[in-house]
Amino acid sequence: MFTTYSGWYEDAHVSVVSGGSGSPEAELILHEFLEHTGASAYLRLGGSGGMHESVRPGDVVISQGVVRDEGMTRGYVEPSYPAVASPEIVLALAQAGEDLGVRYHVGITRSSDSDFCGVGRPSVGGYLQPRHLEVLDYYRRAGVLSGDRESAALVTLPLLFGKRGGSICSVADNMVTGEKFRAGAGHDAAQQVALLGLAILARMDRAKADAGQRCWTPALRGR
Repeated sequence: MFTTYSGWYEDAHVSVVSGGSGSPEAELILHEFLEHTGASAYLRLGGSGGMHESVRPGDVVISQGVVRDEGMTRGYVEPSYPAVASPEIVLALAQAGEDLGVRYHVGITRSSDSDFCGVGRPSVGGYLQPRHLEVLDYYRRAGVLSGDRESAALVTLPLLFGKRGGSICSVADNMVTGEKFRAGAGHDAAQQVALLGLAILARMDRAKADAGQRCWTPALRGR
């Protein structure tokens, strides 16, 4: 865990860290990188479960925002604080998805600590409480596309400390439609989109620097 590789993809300098599982593990990585490096963008890359009928196993979800239903980020700021992904990261990833011809979605992800009851999935011996039965339909009606355990951390903490955060996840199953878990479904596509997206983001950063702009805007396209 926390094994780190750094190198170049096209003209983007990228560090990849194996992050364990859940927001508390992500916090440890984020703290070190936010405190001790000059990294300007942070991206969650991993697996997730589909929570909406429009998302299929093998698809890729790019988060534009995250429901903070886990506990770690609440230690930093109240739950009403929005976990909003960097627009530049979202645009770069979406462009990468288009360039690669990947089936991707842009929308909302929900992060929770529980992989079972907290997402409406039975635990030991089929254990569920009545409120657990409402979880899936509640968030499906709200248009939430996918669920994981780390995206809230990778969006909230960089946002709090003046950096850019985002998330891209492959979808392995769908609890709403009943489509079964497919190990590795969409992983390769998510990795390709993430790497190309970071290369595109690096080009966007250079374009806005050359133009003296604080944010990338469509007027800089092609520079």
